[in-house]
Amino acid sequence: MVLDVENSLQRALLRAQVIIDEATGRHITNQAMLKQLDMLRDAMHHGCYILDTFRYQSHNKEANDQVLSHSFSLSKLNFLKGLCTSNGDTRLLQQLQNAHDNLTFIIVDMKEFLVFLMSYPHMYRQPYSMHLLLGNCMFSRQIETEHVVNFLLDTQPHGSQELDVLPIVGPAKVGKSTLVAHVCKNERVQDHFSEIIFLRDHDFTDNDLTILREGCAMKHQNCISKSNKDKGWLVIIDLDGDLSEDAWNVLYSSCKQLMPSTSKIIIANRSTKITEFGTTRALYLKCLSLEASWYFFKTIAFGSVDPEMHKTFGHVGMEIAKLFGRRFIGMNFISRLLRDNFDIRFWCKVLDFSRRLVQKYVSKFGVHPFDLINQNKHVHLGRMANPSEDLVFYSEYQRYSHEEVPNIRLEDVIYGSVKALGKLEFLVWVSPIPPYYSYVVTCEVRELKRATKRKRSAQNGTILC
Repeated sequence: MVLDVENSLQRALLRAQVIIDEATGRHITNQAMLKQLDMLRDAMHHGCYILDTFRYQSHNKEANDQVLSHSFSLSKLNFLKGLCTSNGDTRLLQQLQNAHDNLTFIIVDMKEFLVFLMSYPHMYRQPYSMHLLLGNCMFSRQIETEHVVNFLLDTQPHGSQELDVLPIVGPAKVGKSTLVAHVCKNERVQDHFSEIIFLRDHDFTDNDLTILREGCAMKHQNCISKSNKDKGWLVIIDLDGDLSEDAWNVLYSSCKQLMPSTSKIIIANRSTKITEFGTTRALYLKCLSLEASWYFFKTIAFGSVDPEMHKTFGHVGMEIAKLFGRRFIGMNFISRLLRDNFDIRFWCKVLDFSRRLVQKYVSKFGVHPFDLINQNKHVHLGRMANPSEDLVFYSEYQRYSHEEVPNIRLEDVIYGSVKALGKLEFLVWVSPIPPYYSYVVTCEVRELKRATKRKRSAQNGTILC
């Protein structure tokens, strides 16, 4: 019975994958179709997660033996054994059946979708390996991209002299800058506006808005003489820090004076306060779901290797993915590390090292260490290959593609044996997609003080070290 449901779900997942791969490579503009595609993608991610959970954690005794041989905790081993009980099988069988029924229902309901899909043009040619596609595109943001594009291309008169403003809100490193960069690369957007201006945090310091306003005025005069003056401008405000109401009023007033009425503004920030500046409903970006995160992680970590041929790797990889949660940069960082070191002993060491780090901070401070990293707070990461040294995280920031980056990679310091002491900068990850940020951290490598045993002399009572 379980095998029948497993095979049925696998076939449904293949059908869903065919539809999604075809739709992802096409330029779909219909919002209803994008919502249908989003539903199918969520159902596929959920089905993959449930199926992998079943296969990797209750496949056979091999995974348990491998886990036990690489210093995994007894509680984790007992949990794995629990999944093989009759209650565990019944629960998993029900989850497999529910995932299959939900996915099948959505696929059957997409007959019209498939007919209309063929009328949309291809955007690019699909690569042979899926990890090449996911590693070089914006993952799972198709509907958000089209939402922003539709806002920018909307030319309906609103009966007001106010400029249209779209706020984009989301937590740190959720993909706000990436979304905006991809939208600005869209040919329809580029043809629609005469100028696209990016404003970032450094443009809002030390009264630079006055200088910025003068520069915009000069640039605007030059632009009108060269292009169609009826075309509006697109102003992108991408900020990490807060934007005060006074600074916003100055900027908005300048834009109204200097730019055509067809100009539009996008403001991206992690604070919901910017929704007050919008003239349309804000777009909220959320972190990826656990199921979508696992799908991305597994695709990148295994690369061109078939996960079905390495179920022990799959089990260990799923546990690592859970520890890194839904943090996109962290998933890119660790999945590529595992792909470059495709050895079960190394994967198990990474899992054990990461689990100890997370458990230490959760038990001591009640918070995940990566949450502290997102807040640029000090975190003692340690070194897997050299336990006698500690790696202390201080801050993380991003650099633009034209800026220099450190030569030493963070992964070589944490998981490798590279020699480095003192406070240094390390390269975390270089994004292969717009805006091509390089993520850099400042850390300090310290030698740990060796604990010395103190012995009391039996003769004179003095303490010997």
